[in-house]
Amino acid sequence: MRNKGGILHSEIILGAGCFWCTQAVFDEIKGVVYTEVGYMGGKPNPSYESVVNGDGNIEITKIVYDQKEITLEKILEVFLKMHDPTSIDKQGADEGIQYRSVIFYQDETQLKIISDFLQKAQQNYEKTLATQVLKAKKYYKGEDYHQKYFKNNPDQAYCRFVIEPKIKKIKTCI
Repeated sequence: MRNKGGILHSEIILGAGCFWCTQAVFDEIKGVVYTEVGYMGGKPNPSYESVVNGDGNIEITKIVYDQKEITLEKILEVFLKMHDPTSIDKQGADEGIQYRSVIFYQDETQLKIISDFLQKAQQNYEKTLATQVLKAKKYYKGEDYHQKYFKNNPDQAYCRFVIEPKIKKIKTCI
């Protein structure tokens, strides 16, 4: 997709546990031009309450990036490093299907890149990668109070003790 300035942008949708964490990490990555949190994969018209009560939706982050500044492979590298891709429906203290590790692809080109990347990445893990690769479905934007949660609530305990360390970890890896 191209924006008004003619810059080539692409989009990928990731689920890596808590969407607050995923958005905060990718907001720090050079080449990422926009992030938004939401839900995908379950019953229609979800709310945060329905998602945490198991409606089948996943907490996801939509990531729009400039292909001239960052590759999909680099985004996937950050994705794998920021969470445990071998864990099923659990990240840290967060448990439930809404926290599963998943990559939603947009088209067959993305699917090929993702599949090749994960196949190579598996060599770096003793356990089998549990990350699901699924065709993107209808996207539902998350509630306003979830958007940029870390930026808007930096002193909240979860932000200081869970999100902040993830951001520091990623900054040392990229």
